[in-house]
Amino acid sequence: MSATALYARETPGFEARVQNALAVLQRAAAEHPGRVVQATSLGAEDMVITDLIARHRLAIAVSTLQTGMLHAETTALIPAIESRYALAVEVYEPVNESVVTFVRKNGERAMYDSVELRKGCCAIRKLEPLSRMLKDRSAWVTGMRREQSNDRGTVAFSELDDKGRTKFNPLADWSWADIWQYIASNDVPYNSLHDQFFPSIGCAPCTRAIAVGEDFRSGRWWWEAEGAKECGLHVHGADAQVSMIGSHA
Repeated sequence: MSATALYARETPGFEARVQNALAVLQRAAAEHPGRVVQATSLGAEDMVITDLIARHRLAIAVSTLQTGMLHAETTALIPAIESRYALAVEVYEPVNESVVTFVRKNGERAMYDSVELRKGCCAIRKLEPLSRMLKDRSAWVTGMRREQSNDRGTVAFSELDDKGRTKFNPLADWSWADIWQYIASNDVPYNSLHDQFFPSIGCAPCTRAIAVGEDFRSGRWWWEAEGAKECGLHVHGADAQVSMIGSHA
């Protein structure tokens, strides 16, 4: 069964939430002309945001991190977006020398050995490229939702990150059903791994399918304690971690 057939359903207030998300994006474009970017993970939420940006011709750049460890199904969405929406997707990759040094020292399966090494890998493959993505930008857009995890339960529609940039979260109050209702209604392309019970998709070694009844993000870093399950992109101190963990690794 497809993810749209399994999850999509219109709930009360859906259209109002769509209009509010659009208003947040319009505000982002208006308040930060030429200096705002969508940091897309190419997951379902971010595909909704990209569709809204393209559909309403908003002046928001679309950018992603190619960590070098993504599933083929994930990277396939980059040309799909460019073809469908006539949008150029900015792609940021890790510094190759840093990756080679880390793998040579710690091995290709270092993420399973300790939380410290896993975060070191995230620092090189995600946080450092993110810092380049956000350089000279005053705002960014994410697909974070309150429903995703306890740690994200208080996500605001806009907030300041540690560098004083405005971080817009237009889908903060959306449910999983809302995401898929929008995708189904607007024929939005999405990662085929969602059809295989991958609700949250990151790097291939750190992502698995979930079973019925499991938490939304239980397929991410499933071997770690619950409190450790963030890569640093969406926690305070992320920029400090780039320096600290990247240099340590």
